[in-house]
Amino acid sequence: MTRIDAKFADLKAKGKKAFVSYVMAGDPDFDKSLEIVRGLPGAGVDIIELGLPFTDPMADGPTIQLAGQRTLDGGMTLKRTLELVTEFRKGDDTTPIVLMGYYNPIYSMGVPTFLTAAKEAGIDGLIIVDLPPEEDTELCLPAQEAGLNFIRLATPTTDDKRLKRVAQNTSGFVYYVSITGITGTAEADASDVSPAVARIREATGLPVIVGFGVNTPEKSRTIAAVADGVVVGSAIVSQIADGKSTAEVLAFVKALADGAHSA
Repeated sequence: MTRIDAKFADLKAKGKKAFVSYVMAGDPDFDKSLEIVRGLPGAGVDIIELGLPFTDPMADGPTIQLAGQRTLDGGMTLKRTLELVTEFRKGDDTTPIVLMGYYNPIYSMGVPTFLTAAKEAGIDGLIIVDLPPEEDTELCLPAQEAGLNFIRLATPTTDDKRLKRVAQNTSGFVYYVSITGITGTAEADASDVSPAVARIREATGLPVIVGFGVNTPEKSRTIAAVADGVVVGSAIVSQIADGKSTAEVLAFVKALADGAHSA
């Protein structure tokens, strides 16, 4: 059982929904990023999604693209991202961390080298946006053999036939992208999300976490009410981009987490 599996089992036992926060590793710099990440569990975050900076982030909107560019300009790399996780784990051995990004940096490091380093650092799962199920032998299957969850995305355009393929080697949870398009560009609607979540649960047997288009405590609550939890990314990254203090960022995160946990 991974930390992700244990977290969902604990939340289910408590009758609570999950709140997942996304931040870009190294944003706005390594030290402040580490400070923010260390504060996320205390702000009510159940699972941390840590963005891996990449030069061509096809699924990300302007907010997250700019965050990635800031960190790349500051010298952030895959190796430094894993170093950040290693530092976090010195004080927290229970909060799950999912690395979210694109395959190129992992391919460049080499899959066996990456998986060894990720496990040693304390990564629990991977969301690799540009690796479809047809490429499972590249990273998905080796990652699962190494003890990491490999988490898939489902979208409003994922039909039943495709969903079966998506579910085949997925573990941990399914990330439901509630809107078509890129991050941070539209709002999720609970009436649209609810039937999609039910369909994905039935097909996979896994928790379904909804992301894209969740940006307020009220929206966090309404979407969590029809899913197993919510992810907030762009709204948090915007706070960091605006130069808010760590305390201000974490207060914003806590309001979002409280919304999800009240569902």
